[in-house]
Amino acid sequence: MKQYLLAVQFDESAPAPSATELQEQMARTGKVTDEMRAAGSWVFVGGLLPSHATTVIRPGNGTTTMTDGPFAETKEQLGGFWVIRCDDLDQALSWAEKCALACGCPIEVRPFEDAQGG
Repeated sequence: MKQYLLAVQFDESAPAPSATELQEQMARTGKVTDEMRAAGSWVFVGGLLPSHATTVIRPGNGTTTMTDGPFAETKEQLGGFWVIRCDDLDQALSWAEKCALACGCPIEVRPFEDAQGG
């Protein structure tokens, strides 16, 4: 089975959800995660703090520099993720659709590189 990253693309420029909306979103995403577990697809799930909590370490000329936050000026940031195990991309896309509907955010689907390079 192949592993996939389902990355939640969170729009940090949008108004924050109310406490009730957030609770409902967490219930919906929890249900999808439970479905993944029951199906044997779930590997790991995690939510992330907003990008202002980020530190980026960049290499250059044999040394590194540290900066706060991401360098790219974008509204969408990685907000959370699922790591899942699926038979194929179609199965991963099916889970991603459920995740997008549950959390109300775009989901990027990206396969992990395997030992054969793909």
